Amino acid sequence: MILDGKQVAAERREALKDEIRSSGLSPHLATVLVGDDPASRLYVRLKHEACGKVGIGSAGRILPADATTGDVVNVVRELNRDTEIDGILVQLPLPSQVETPRVLEAVDPGKDVDGFHPCNLGRLLTGSPVLVPATPLGIMTLLDHYRIPLAGRNAVVVGRSVDVGKPLAALLTAADATVTLCHSKTRDLASSTRGAEILVSATGRPRSITAPMVRKGAVVVDVGTGYLDGKLCGDVDFASVSAVASAVTPVPGGVGPMTIVSLLENTLRAARMRRCPPV
Repeated sequence: MILDGKQVAAERREALKDEIRSSGLSPHLATVLVGDDPASRLYVRLKHEACGKVGIGSAGRILPADATTGDVVNVVRELNRDTEIDGILVQLPLPSQVETPRVLEAVDPGKDVDGFHPCNLGRLLTGSPVLVPATPLGIMTLLDHYRIPLAGRNAVVVGRSVDVGKPLAALLTAADATVTLCHSKTRDLASSTRGAEILVSATGRPRSITAPMVRKGAVVVDVGTGYLDGKLCGDVDFASVSAVASAVTPVPGGVGPMTIVSLLENTLRAARMRRCPPV
């Protein structure tokens, strides 16, 4: 079974569009882009286009590649104070001279639609999530859409990044899976991955997950993107693994579209929290 993130995301965008229209709200997302990296520019453009399709307003702030940490933090603080802005997204990675933690910590937690602020990560780890990182949220949504059972199952996440691996491990744990978090220092990675009923790879190493590393009947989620022999591919060797797994996400068309729609859903959630506070 192919876990078709493109199709699921399209359905959720239509539902979100209707929800925004009926809510009476006008959510707005602001992006912050530093430098002129082509991939980052493309990602930001796609996010703005996605906003337009569902009725979310968007604005972009672009800083030069030699911007300092202070420059970026000042822009973020301006957006924090802007009452028209509901969500702030700082496009990563930032140039090497910019201190990424300082920038992310400067974002108002209530506008942190990427879910990277320590307050939001802490809420996730303590079991009371508010704004969850978009990629892990999209993965959980995709698994739920296809009714993949998680409770009691062995889940292995390869990659311990703060934007995917660690928050996803927390979400899977909250869903009652038994989670192993693997990384570059894991000894005998294959012995861990072969025990996984749910296997998620988020390392960015093209086709590093091969069929002998996958348990027969496992559900495999491929978060990675990279190029091998000039072709876009994921962490998973799709051709061989799809013959072993019971379900797998493609690259492209799997996790990527779910990440973007989850970002849009987070933006509406942030707008509701700001404009419709609980009584």
